[in-house]
Amino acid sequence: MNARADPPVHFRRFAAIDWSGACGHRHRGIAVAVAEAGMAAPTLVPPPGGCWSRQAVYDWVAAHADTAMLIGFDFSFSAPFLDRGAHLPGEPATEDAPALWQRVDASSTDADLGAATFVDARRGIHVYGAAADGAKARYLRYRRCETAIAAIGGRPSSIFDAVGAAQVSKASFAGMRLLHRLHGTVPVWPIDPLPATGALVVEIYPALAARAAGLGRGKLRSAIMLDQALAAMGSAPHAALARYDDHSTDALLTAAWLRADSAKPSLWNPAGLTGEIARTEGWIFGVE
Repeated sequence: MNARADPPVHFRRFAAIDWSGACGHRHRGIAVAVAEAGMAAPTLVPPPGGCWSRQAVYDWVAAHADTAMLIGFDFSFSAPFLDRGAHLPGEPATEDAPALWQRVDASSTDADLGAATFVDARRGIHVYGAAADGAKARYLRYRRCETAIAAIGGRPSSIFDAVGAAQVSKASFAGMRLLHRLHGTVPVWPIDPLPATGALVVEIYPALAARAAGLGRGKLRSAIMLDQALAAMGSAPHAALARYDDHSTDALLTAAWLRADSAKPSLWNPAGLTGEIARTEGWIFGVE
């Protein structure tokens, strides 16, 4: 960016949220984990009513606006912009990421901050949803932070690919509805200035936490594997979980990683991050 940013030093809690774009009001794909400063193992936040809704996640984050907490969300905070000079070429211009969030929110009628209507309305135009939409390659646009991940061996997904279990399209646009409503209450990095107090929201990519823990592309599906990964992050062993699904273990490990690594100056000053990229596309925390 134009000026070097010093890492925030006030955080005492570190949260990682595994997100979901599924239809409906309650989502088993959402998990919220929190690591307190120190070495204690991260823990899962019990969801209201036994299962998280996206609205309940919003309420939880907003309620912690004044808490010294770094909060990571696992979805794309914006769409590609620099490749074509627009997030959604051919539609009314959105000059920055918050303008895109506002567009998505205003154009979505789904329950619980969902965005399936926004995505489905752009099938065959911006979004690839099936073979009938034509050649998939022409839809696969990427942000600068995603090309940086690919350059080091990562496998980022395009926000405009809405096919398959690994697709991030509906989850990311649903996340933008949450960011639109949070904006002005909790700052979002790198779009907003870094706060000296209170909470801050960043975009996370759990594969970076897994890599830092020495896991490669492996998934954490056992207590032993999770404890080994947590130990690599300087964390004590975790309390046994009722089930070891990818959502819970990703959130727990990423919360521990945020606690362990978020003081590194290089993570707040990525080599490829410019002011224009920050404003229009955002950046994944941890991509140096």
